[in-house]
Amino acid sequence: MCGIAGGVWELGKPGLNSASLKLMTDALVHRGPDDSGEWICPAQPSSLVLDGSSSLGVALGFRRLSIIDLQLGHQPLGNEDGSVQIVFNGEIYNYKELRRRLEGAGHNFQTHSDTETIVHLYEDLGPNCFEHLNGMFAIALFDARKNRLVLARDRLGKKPLYYTVRDGKLYFASELKSLLQAPGLERRINPSAIDLYLTYQYIPHPESIYEGIQKLPPGHYAIFQNGELTVEPFWKIDWTRETPTTWPEASSRLRELLTDSIRLRLRSDVPVGAFLSGGIDSSLVVAIAQSILEKPIHTFSIGFSEADFDETQYAQQVADYVGTKHERFQVNPDAIDIIDKLAYQYDEPFSDSSAVPTWYLSELTKQNVTVALSGDGGDELFGGYERYRALILSQRMQRWLPTAWLAHSRLIKMLPDSSSQRSLFRRVRRFCEALGQSPPDRYMNWIQIFGEVMRASLYRDEFVERLPARDPADFLRGAWARSGKRDLLSCASNADLQTYLPCALMTKVDIASMAHSLEARQPFLDYRLVEWAASLPSSFKRRGSQGKYILKRTFFDMIPAEIWSRPKMGFGAPIGKWFKTTLRDRTYDALCSSDTRINVFFRPESVRRLVETHMRGEENQAYRLWNLLMLELWMRRWNPSI
Repeated sequence: MCGIAGGVWELGKPGLNSASLKLMTDALVHRGPDDSGEWICPAQPSSLVLDGSSSLGVALGFRRLSIIDLQLGHQPLGNEDGSVQIVFNGEIYNYKELRRRLEGAGHNFQTHSDTETIVHLYEDLGPNCFEHLNGMFAIALFDARKNRLVLARDRLGKKPLYYTVRDGKLYFASELKSLLQAPGLERRINPSAIDLYLTYQYIPHPESIYEGIQKLPPGHYAIFQNGELTVEPFWKIDWTRETPTTWPEASSRLRELLTDSIRLRLRSDVPVGAFLSGGIDSSLVVAIAQSILEKPIHTFSIGFSEADFDETQYAQQVADYVGTKHERFQVNPDAIDIIDKLAYQYDEPFSDSSAVPTWYLSELTKQNVTVALSGDGGDELFGGYERYRALILSQRMQRWLPTAWLAHSRLIKMLPDSSSQRSLFRRVRRFCEALGQSPPDRYMNWIQIFGEVMRASLYRDEFVERLPARDPADFLRGAWARSGKRDLLSCASNADLQTYLPCALMTKVDIASMAHSLEARQPFLDYRLVEWAASLPSSFKRRGSQGKYILKRTFFDMIPAEIWSRPKMGFGAPIGKWFKTTLRDRTYDALCSSDTRINVFFRPESVRRLVETHMRGEENQAYRLWNLLMLELWMRRWNPSI
């Protein structure tokens, strides 16, 4: 697990030297504290470059967190004649299987690292090699024979990769804070990104917060050649496909795929542990991992003093049942301190509040292990979210209730809007407000932070004029439409796999874990399991009010029965309470002062109204305030151009 940075440019024009490349890699030291490396051409040319076959200057930089082949896994790494050079962030779990195939084809290996497997596979297959990689990765590969740079990002966006193309050159990096160290880059705000961020709480690919800087979409590769960039998908999953199956066949295949995924992700030359929340997904990952291992796996859980945000008792119950070596952490977070850390580490505005417990869990876990398994992806694959149930129920209600009237009735607006994440009234109110809309728009209503009307009431007229005509909701609608005429659950869960999971969940986990030099691995997101689950009929995933039905039927005896039946809690922080206590003064200072930076986009009176309605308890605005606060603190920390 590492950080990568670098670029290519036309020889004779300004590019990256050793000093500027070092600035870029130094900004990634948290991702790779164990080692560093660089390869710069023509300062360190291969013979192929010396004989004039390349017209590009190249710089590849690397920071390493040692996981596989601790002694020989140094990067950048090249092939035998130096014509292919690579820097790589991630893990290729099937590298041993690929290596055997490549050795049989005549390739000679100098290391035992997964990185060298990519190099030789690229020699044989070119960019088609990425289809064969099972893992998480962001890759930059220079091919001197073809005079091109190739970038690639894993199928589900577990590893980040930013790039910019300007003036005939391309620069790339694992994080924005690294990319911005490249010479000549401006920090000019992308207005469209603000609109997207207020909608989703993250900035969807391929856009970034800065104009002229983009994210490589998950499951894509890019080729920069002759001054031009082309971006193509290498993962071409058919979201419309539904495969008929039987319960015995499905259960057997699920057991095979998930067990093999966990087995592969236990490969490591350093200690491996696991996050254990006490929910179904992490509990099941831990139980299967423990069944594979001979010694107790080290597991970790975290909780707050507020009961609504503490699952540690359930995690302990699972640990005792399975027989793990368990660490149970209770934290009293310093809200002031944590929000400033998040504003720095998350290079773009990001307001998923579950980043708070993920941050603390990663910090404490790193004290014991270097690699941790997590249960991310189980909800999307197997219908676990309550919003899926709500979507199906609302569709049925539309057939026999006056939903348009109900959605706007005074009775619904009078329901209390509690800050508790378990509040029944809050959930009923949100449910009814979305009735009468089309399924994707109804779903959008439930997941968005600021709807279109609320954003319009916030924006200054001059900022609206800078926005593109594109509707932010098109990002979700496009993902939804790729499922064609499949049922609602399939459309919603497949859309989440393309949007919310890579942009929110994977970003949250990657940044929080790598900030503490911890590698997080997600067995549910093995692409073989994802492809199979995406084609599984919905009847295998949900039965009535119960999600993850096939998981329960297949693995029921592996974790305590109470875990299967207890209400889903989620993984969040008590931000509603914080705004009225420890964050109260900081919120007023940040959002309601004369020097508030976001006032260049928003009407100050509209922002203050949101703050006041929450502070007076009139309406729960916690998630919207967190969204605005993280944007404001990000702007103060990074000081972008407007």
